[in-house]
Amino acid sequence: MQELRDSGLMLRLIYEAMKKKGIDTGAIFSRLGVDENYVYTEQLRTPHSAQIFFWQAVEDVSGDPDVGLHLGQLLPAYNGQVLEYLFLSSPTFGEGLRRAQNYQRLLSDAANTGFFIEGDHACMVLDTASDDVRRLKHFNECFVLGLITFFRSITDSHFHPSCIEFEHERNEGQDHVREVFGCDVTFGAPESRLYFPVKLLSHASPHAEPELLDLHERFAIAQVARLEKKDIVGQVERVVAELLDSGGSSLDAVAERLGIRPRTLRTRLSEADTSFNQVLADFRYRLARRLLATTDESIDEIVYLTGFSEPSTFYRAFKRWSGMTPIGYRKTAQGKNAMVEAM
Repeated sequence: MQELRDSGLMLRLIYEAMKKKGIDTGAIFSRLGVDENYVYTEQLRTPHSAQIFFWQAVEDVSGDPDVGLHLGQLLPAYNGQVLEYLFLSSPTFGEGLRRAQNYQRLLSDAANTGFFIEGDHACMVLDTASDDVRRLKHFNECFVLGLITFFRSITDSHFHPSCIEFEHERNEGQDHVREVFGCDVTFGAPESRLYFPVKLLSHASPHAEPELLDLHERFAIAQVARLEKKDIVGQVERVVAELLDSGGSSLDAVAERLGIRPRTLRTRLSEADTSFNQVLADFRYRLARRLLATTDESIDEIVYLTGFSEPSTFYRAFKRWSGMTPIGYRKTAQGKNAMVEAM
């Protein structure tokens, strides 16, 4: 199964909101096992499953049980991205919404939103998260506030929600949530939905331009194609994980498991700007870091689990990767168990 990932832009916007709110971002990222500069990594895509650990760390450090809601109020608009350009260059908001649906993966692999019309209202079904994440109140409330901020920015503040339904439950603070969103909000619904007046679908964009729309759409297609090329990396990592402790994680063995020729696999990895040896090394490094940071496994056992033939080879490789010995890394990273796999 392909690992779901989110655009690093989502993390970057939340990071900027945390700075505005005065939250100790250094403490949060230290707990997650990454440096703050991580958010500015080029073409960053983080594991979708890390949302659970991320939001727990943010709540713990901030001490705010409604931190997702409050950060959502401070999110910068989702500007300067191809999805915004698609909306602005489309003739209407509704047309932009229809086009953007084709490129949701640019935001998250987990996104599969849709919309329909129900009387005087349009409804967006916000299928934006995996089963493990979809009932996470911080993620849901922050995401929907960010979405509303974005829709307002591209409609010259005309967009406003009619009502919102969330899958997650809330035992307290319901009135505060409704005040923040400025509309009726329901909790514990079968699926998350955002309702808004249907007339907004025909809201004209003052920036509509057919030639620009064609250019932006071709750019979006190219970006999705780039992500699809990188899918092979996730497929290789999945097979490597299955083969690693048996010592059979060679390019030929992985290609056989994937049902393709070794030469084809080498070519596809090259098209994704990497190589088999690089993917293998990166996977081993992430696995070693996770095992050192989150388990009490012995070094000898970690050597075996990461597919090294002997401890000395593992020690040399880990020192080359991290600049630290495995034991030194374990002492500094123990308990930092969320995004350590994302680096």
